Amino acid sequence: MAERTKWLVDTDWLEEHLDSPDVVVLDGSWYLPQLERDPKAEFARAHIPGAMFFDIDEVADLSTDLPHMLPSAQMFSDAVSQMGISDGQTIVVYDGLGLSSAPRLWWTFRVMGVKDVFILDGGLPKWKAEKKPVTDVLAKRAPGHFHAQLDHSAVKNFEDMLKAIRDDGVEIVDARSEERWRGIAPEPRPHLSSGRMPGSRNVPFGGLIDENGRLKDAGALKARFVEAGVDLSKPIITSCGSGATAAILYLALDTIGQKKLALYDGSWTEWASRQESVIERD
Repeated sequence: MAERTKWLVDTDWLEEHLDSPDVVVLDGSWYLPQLERDPKAEFARAHIPGAMFFDIDEVADLSTDLPHMLPSAQMFSDAVSQMGISDGQTIVVYDGLGLSSAPRLWWTFRVMGVKDVFILDGGLPKWKAEKKPVTDVLAKRAPGHFHAQLDHSAVKNFEDMLKAIRDDGVEIVDARSEERWRGIAPEPRPHLSSGRMPGSRNVPFGGLIDENGRLKDAGALKARFVEAGVDLSKPIITSCGSGATAAILYLALDTIGQKKLALYDGSWTEWASRQESVIERD
């Protein structure tokens, strides 16, 4: 498989394999309300041929008001099977910004036990810029047979984070902007205060992505974490606003060889809304 890193697949490879029955392409686009973009409508107008839209807010734990929380293994298995995905297939995910929400979908499949899941390098913007085919025809697939095996070690909940903030042997790395992390700029969700979890480090996700919406090389990625004071010898938990861009940090850390990784699913949306939380600000 042609790829720049172990989790990125290039556009030429995907174009060559679009008709392969063992390759499944998923559009995992998701946008903050402030962007005023409708990912489903955009997908309906133009998507990679054969791709299906994966709504991370629908295939989620709907028992909570927190956005796109990880669903149960059974719910995920049922939803993915209905989409026509089966065990053993190669899954390629992309989004409409290049590298934004696709890593969250990549992480979800990884957590659910899928080893052959990759991110389209450069996403839909690069695909379109290269004049590769798009369509408005919706793909139809026969139901598949998918069996999720949830890796509990890769996802952290609120109680886990209460312990983590008191554990000097664990690093918490936040993907939000420095201003939000410092508590000097408002959150995009108006009911939440800004600030940070005690002891957390700040690596804004935008610093890991180049001007073309592509993940930077491993050397540049490692430098960003080191500059932020992250001890790469420790287990690391990534966080962000709602658990989406935390997956970009997870992807970058995995890319540079970090083995002990987890993601705080509820992230700041949960932390800032809980009375038991400790919040630090400048």
